[in-house]
Amino acid sequence: MNRYGTPHSTDTAANSPHARAPATGSPYGARHGYKLASIPYGHRVPSRVLAADRAYAATKELVLSGDLPGGHLLSEGDIAVRLGMSRTPVREAFLRLQSEELLELIPKRGAVVVPVTVGEADDVLDAREAVETAAVRRLLRRPADVPAAVELLRAALDVQRRHAACGDLPAVAAADEAFHRTIVDAGGNRLTARFYATLGDRQRRMSIRALAPNPEQVAVVVEEHAALVDAIEALDADRFAALLPAHLDGTHRPTR
Repeated sequence: MNRYGTPHSTDTAANSPHARAPATGSPYGARHGYKLASIPYGHRVPSRVLAADRAYAATKELVLSGDLPGGHLLSEGDIAVRLGMSRTPVREAFLRLQSEELLELIPKRGAVVVPVTVGEADDVLDAREAVETAAVRRLLRRPADVPAAVELLRAALDVQRRHAACGDLPAVAAADEAFHRTIVDAGGNRLTARFYATLGDRQRRMSIRALAPNPEQVAVVVEEHAALVDAIEALDADRFAALLPAHLDGTHRPTR
């Protein structure tokens, strides 16, 4: 058979060096005699693609961790040297990061890290407050699900405490985002959970910006997280709704 499921002539199918064995694992293969998503003979993933992915991941982490702050100008050459690769995959990575609004390309100069503006920070905080509060109210309508959610939240809180004890601020910020995402996921609304996930990059950058000048604030954030979990465990949605904006405002709005 050919790739569309119609028979080959016998003089090509049986003798072709590219003839494929019948598949056993997928319904498609069972019907058509092909392995699903088979890679053609001799096919290789271009090394440029792999390098572009590596450049994208590394540069994005530099931005999210605060190593490259808002307003910082970087060049393709600098990143290429740092990562030990040519400029071509770095250029592709920059284009992807521009599409995510993390970089803005400047012709013949490189790219500048897009800062989180005051208005954008306010929008993120307002969205987080609305989504997280709604998620908790929805969760508490299912009391039987609360103990499992609390267990996950306390585990996430323990991770943040460990990173705080080590003074690893980027890891603290990532753990902070994971803690709040766990709250939203516990609500069980997949649509709002997907929307909330789009805020993750901004959350990490905002946390780094807020906590880097005030490392003592990390302990405060952790204890405020513990209070949020206590409110959920007590099935007190109103208490959670009162604590959350104070927590978000106290951490982020002074740095606007």
